[in-house]
Amino acid sequence: MQAAVNCRDDGEDYFGAHAQDTHAPVQTGFKCYSLCIRGISMEQNGSHRLRLSTRLAYGVGAVAFGVKDNGFSSFLLIFYNQILGLPVAEVGLAVMAALVIDALFDPVIGQVSDNWHSSWGRRHPFMYFAAIPASAAYLFLWLPPTGWSHDALFGYLLILSILIRTLLSIFEIPSAALAAELTSSYDIRTKLLSYRFVFGWVGGIATSYVALRFFLQPDRSHAIGQLNPAGYPLYGYAGSGLILSAILICAFGTHREIPFLRKVPKRNVSLAKLAREMAGTFSNASFIRILLANVFVASTWGLFASLNLYFATFFWELGSSQVANFSIAYLMGAICAFGIAPILSERLGKKHAAMVTFPVGVFTALVPIVLRIFGYLPANGSALIFPLLYVQILISTGCTVSSNILTASMIADVVEDSELLTGRRSEGLFFAATAFVAKAVTGIGIFASAMLLSVVSFPNGARPGAVDPSTIRDLGLVYVPTMALLATFAVTFLKGYRITRESHSESLKKLAANAAMLIDGDASYEP
Repeated sequence: MQAAVNCRDDGEDYFGAHAQDTHAPVQTGFKCYSLCIRGISMEQNGSHRLRLSTRLAYGVGAVAFGVKDNGFSSFLLIFYNQILGLPVAEVGLAVMAALVIDALFDPVIGQVSDNWHSSWGRRHPFMYFAAIPASAAYLFLWLPPTGWSHDALFGYLLILSILIRTLLSIFEIPSAALAAELTSSYDIRTKLLSYRFVFGWVGGIATSYVALRFFLQPDRSHAIGQLNPAGYPLYGYAGSGLILSAILICAFGTHREIPFLRKVPKRNVSLAKLAREMAGTFSNASFIRILLANVFVASTWGLFASLNLYFATFFWELGSSQVANFSIAYLMGAICAFGIAPILSERLGKKHAAMVTFPVGVFTALVPIVLRIFGYLPANGSALIFPLLYVQILISTGCTVSSNILTASMIADVVEDSELLTGRRSEGLFFAATAFVAKAVTGIGIFASAMLLSVVSFPNGARPGAVDPSTIRDLGLVYVPTMALLATFAVTFLKGYRITRESHSESLKKLAANAAMLIDGDASYEP
């Protein structure tokens, strides 16, 4: 593996000798990557295996995104709407606008990271840079100024949403892209990403549990803990501290792998050419299909997460302690997914496994609401309600997280498929798209949930038991078909994904053969 350390320099020498050759960048890349491909073979044969501490550190990095994602999905809407009094449509608009603005930066971050050169490699400089500003921005989101007008508060929410998303992108995109560099194995990638998703869920769930059990407690003025404004600043401090810790643990814990990561040759590339390369990379057929599928997967989960606290508080009339106890079901579901996803990947293949787990998860999440609407469940307060919802959350979470792990691993497999066609490795670009889709969980989800609440005329400042029953029923009636429609679109696009275990293995063999030809002096390869 020592050869991989000098991979970049070797590629630079070759590039300089072929400066006038139009195919030199491709040839340079393959000569450079051949050393890395050989290194991967060594890893799979046991010469270089990822330490458990490295896998854990890689997984811990997702805690930062999990905390942010859970905060945006579960608490942001109810905090700014029900407590601060910002109209629900304005909260949704601010978050959605931030998503659109931030989306413009994600591909840029991915492209810059893919072509970055430093003694710390392509990914780690960005990871270290984001730690302090990202955690600080998240803290201030939950410490809004008092006495501001709705317009000023809207601007405050918009600016901080953009800052948080952008700063976490600077960490998340390079760190997530490490999955495709740490291993090229079809199955090991799924296992590695299982760590990532489980830690992301654990981080978000743990923060939510602590907030509901200890910070958002009822008092004399607030019978419902999640409507008590005093607890949200405490939640902000806890979430900010977790984000900072997770980023630093991930960066330090994977730092030792830098010598074994992929190197790229230095190139003088114009902005126009970079744009063309990005367009060419994103034109990969399997990538387009999995990206579109992930948009609908993320939107479905985002809508569920954004309205989850509304349904718990007003539809089921549960207290904060009961809602907090659901965190155990979420945690158990995520842990089950950690074991289930790799097994399903090995037995069914990633695509077919995702096509099974995702619709089952959505169906399970909708069953209690449908039963309530049609009068098949007892009244709120019955001893049957809590265990029914607990089991539903356990099953739907396990299935949904499994599908998320599988689709993320499917995107990692696109890297070699694209490299075979373009001669470039673009982990950062592909995972930039993944980061954008993950943001759609909160952005599109919060926007859609805000629109649904507006459609049914859900009142501001509502109290459990005081909302018109017809409004509660209408919310369920528009929510269920919307979720079902989004899930149908997701499965439809998943069907179009083409990469299998066999085709992925064949791509690795072709890349190794092409690289070997370049090292042996045969420069005839053209992508």
